Order: sequence, then C-alpha cells, then structure tokens
Amino acid sequence: MKVLVLLLAAVVTAQYEEDTYGTDHDDLDIAAVVEDKDQFNSFVDCFIDEAPCDDVAETFKSVIPEAVLEACAKCTPAQKHIVRVFNESFKKKMPEKFQKFKNKYDPEGKYFDNFEAAVAAF
Repeated sequence: MKVLVLLLAAVVTAQYEEDTYGTDHDDLDIAAVVEDKDQFNSFVDCFIDEAPCDDVAETFKSVIPEAVLEACAKCTPAQKHIVRVFNESFKKKMPEKFQKFKNKYDPEGKYFDNFEAAVAAF
C-alpha cells in the first residue's frame, strides 16, 4: 500500500512539473531584488534587451512571452508572486521602461491585462 501511495505521489509531482515552468528559482527573494537598485535594474534591462542577462534573469526572460500570452497558466504560485511583486515595483519605479516591456511582450495590447489579473492575488 505504501508503494502505491509513493507511486501516486510521484506521478502527481511529475505531472505538476510538466504543467509548470521549472521551479529552480521559486525561492527567489523578490522583495530583496526590487529593493536592490542595481539588481532590479539588471533584471529590467535584461527583460527589455538593454543589457545582458545573468542566469536567473535569463531563466525568467525565457518564459515571459508564453507567460504573457497564456496569462501565466504554467506559473507556480511562487512564480505568480514573483511576477506580481516585480511588476508592481517596475510600474512604479520605471513607468517608461515598463511600457517598453509591455510593448515588447504584448505589442498589440491583447494579453497583458489578463497576465496581470492572473497574478494579482499572489
């Protein structure tokens, strides 16, 4: 019986991981990132192609197009939290660059509202 429970748990975990983006950076302290001016600018500039990306920022950047298009459907709750906190700070601190970000990932303005709504509660 224990083997069956463990097997079922492994199947559920594997299915969850297939339906979500990788969880390697789900523990990112996003509050620290947005408070550290240099680190925050590094993420922003990476996302809008104004500077090279470090490994962490590149990981997030690689899924932004799909995440915006699909309203973060594959985001884990931790990732939704990261997106919400990052975007709120981004809008407030750098509204012009935030607009560039939106234009880059949603040039027709069709998806971004749904993307933000999907992460609003996290």
